[in-house]
Amino acid sequence: MSSASSPSLANGSPNSSTNGHRIETDSMGDRQLPNSAYYGIQTQRATENFPISGLKPLPTYVDACLLIKKATAITNGELGCIPAEMAEVIVKAADEILQGQLREQFVVDVYQAGAGTSHHMNINEVLANRALEILGDEKGNYKRVSPNDHVNYGQSTNDVIPTAIRIGGLLALTHTMYPALEGAIATLTAKAEEFQPIVKSARTHMQDAVPIRLGESFRAWAQILSDHKGRLEFASKDLMQLGLGGSASGTGMNTHPKYAHRVAAVLGELTGFPLQSAPHLMAAMQSMAPFVAVSSAVRNLAQDLVKISHDLRLMDSGPMTGLKEIQLPPVQPGSSIMPGKYNPVMAEMTSMVCFQVMGYDSAIALCAQAGQLELNVMMPLIAYDLIHSIEILGNTIAALDQRCLQNITANPERCNDYGERTLSLVTALNTHIGYLNAAAVAKESLSTGKTLRQIVLEKGLMDEEKLASVLDLEQLSQIIQREK
Repeated sequence: MSSASSPSLANGSPNSSTNGHRIETDSMGDRQLPNSAYYGIQTQRATENFPISGLKPLPTYVDACLLIKKATAITNGELGCIPAEMAEVIVKAADEILQGQLREQFVVDVYQAGAGTSHHMNINEVLANRALEILGDEKGNYKRVSPNDHVNYGQSTNDVIPTAIRIGGLLALTHTMYPALEGAIATLTAKAEEFQPIVKSARTHMQDAVPIRLGESFRAWAQILSDHKGRLEFASKDLMQLGLGGSASGTGMNTHPKYAHRVAAVLGELTGFPLQSAPHLMAAMQSMAPFVAVSSAVRNLAQDLVKISHDLRLMDSGPMTGLKEIQLPPVQPGSSIMPGKYNPVMAEMTSMVCFQVMGYDSAIALCAQAGQLELNVMMPLIAYDLIHSIEILGNTIAALDQRCLQNITANPERCNDYGERTLSLVTALNTHIGYLNAAAVAKESLSTGKTLRQIVLEKGLMDEEKLASVLDLEQLSQIIQREK
């Protein structure tokens, strides 16, 4: 059963405790747990059932769940659904864990029961047992503080977990992704100003193209990242519509009439996000569309980051047999056998992370369409892949910025040489000698090794003063000022 709202048999009486262990009981029977464990019998069953990957819930996801439990306890206490003193002790337990205590108690594998019931009960049990301890009672005495009846009052896995994915995604974007993007954008903008005087050859189809400014290449990358930040911000707006309060299937069974709107407001106060109760709770609980939208925006960013990382590697290729227009900062030896070799490792790492993010996006899309009727049971994987994607890509951008972008240097002589030698300089001659004449000049230059200037003058196609003006690299590489 995916809902965690029904009470277990363990709520009927205190559990026995002997020899450093305690016995807990649920509807399926008894289990022995070490007294050191703050999780309970349902978590224990999950660890036995799902020894799959060794991957545990992400800290940001745990934080999101704890913030929800704190908000629900506050709300249910205010509305008189649970005793005020019980609400206070649940909030205190949640605050302790949010501050770093008992983090090792969240032990359920990422690949687990559908909808996330196992992880949800892990959260409920740890909070209940820590609350009991605060009260001076024994862990496992769920008659006094129950994971189901008190910590989980008016809730279900089915509305808590999609809310936790929303909050986890917003936390990851706010704390990891956005600061990283802002830092990289600022660095690229500064590098654009630094490199603006340097002329180089553009390349299209990996072939010579017209002259450009090195600074504009960096300015273009800054704009690309800025555009992606805007797309992420737009996509994340849907994460702020919560289905919390829908309970098991969206009807709000076992909740106070004021609960849904009040708990959204309280959670908004705790997180700083402008959260609202969704207009239709059942829809918000069933559809994974908000997560697909954010994941798609993250994947879109990853695709452009791969392109940028490849550009950096190409422009730094060499040092003797490549382009070597820029120097990426060496951060570690590049070979176990070739002395003095340095590789563009930060750019290489960036591409690998981006490929992983693209894989996660595909998994999220598959999970999103795999729901049935009133529930999507694939939410545990969506939760892990979405939050992990945001965080690893944000961490990657920050590392690329700090360990690579900030210390890039240019090779002005190499850049200028390419700018002078690009055959596509002939493009500037089109309006003066015609396309076919210009093509003939380019062909002869390539076959003879003579410069474009030499051939044009030999053929008498232009005079020297006019030719010098037309092939002025400083002017050719300037961005044309557009008029509305």
